[in-house]
Amino acid sequence: MKKYLAEGIGTFGLVFAGTGSVVVNSVTPGDPLGLVGISIVFGLAVMTMIYAVGDVSGAHINPAVTLALWVGRRLPGKDVLPYIVAQCIGAVLASLCLHLAFPMEEALGGTAPRWQHPFESFAFEIVLTFLLMFVIMGFVTGSGDKGLIAGAAIGAVVCMNVFVGARISGASMNPARSLGPALVSGNMASLWIYMTAPVIGALIAVVASRFVHGPPAAQVD
Repeated sequence: MKKYLAEGIGTFGLVFAGTGSVVVNSVTPGDPLGLVGISIVFGLAVMTMIYAVGDVSGAHINPAVTLALWVGRRLPGKDVLPYIVAQCIGAVLASLCLHLAFPMEEALGGTAPRWQHPFESFAFEIVLTFLLMFVIMGFVTGSGDKGLIAGAAIGAVVCMNVFVGARISGASMNPARSLGPALVSGNMASLWIYMTAPVIGALIAVVASRFVHGPPAAQVD
């Protein structure tokens, strides 16, 4: 039970801080954070949550990561659904808190295609999540010493991806991160992109990692 609670809290922290930075930037005159600031906040949120709960649950804080690690035989099948449920609950609670704090904000930091055709956003989310998951797999298959810097490296790739992709797709890379704001705000028209594309990208990264790194030394059935 502790690891499921850890996933819920970790995802809450990510969504509250990350989407909160988008909301604050939107409601504050002059856009004080800007794209660079928002990118840094998302990266820091992921990094700190990894260090906070990583030793308890692995700090997936992302249903796409959970599914990919299960396919890669790094997570028992019995944990997949509880992890995803906990992550989604954490994301929704974070968005509810932001809604209470900013009741006039409609989007709540949600993700939506920024270009005319949703295909571009769909493709971008696949690529961005591929890069994120490929970095994660590098640490999953690495040594314990290498794992000590996992939080910083994974946070850095999230920061990089948000900076590159936010103006195109919103740079979700995480179904829970998009689900929370969408459910609370009611803006669910493009939610299908963010529920499917990150999963596809993460699964492709698992396959690519097998070719580059080989299978992990210890696998979970």
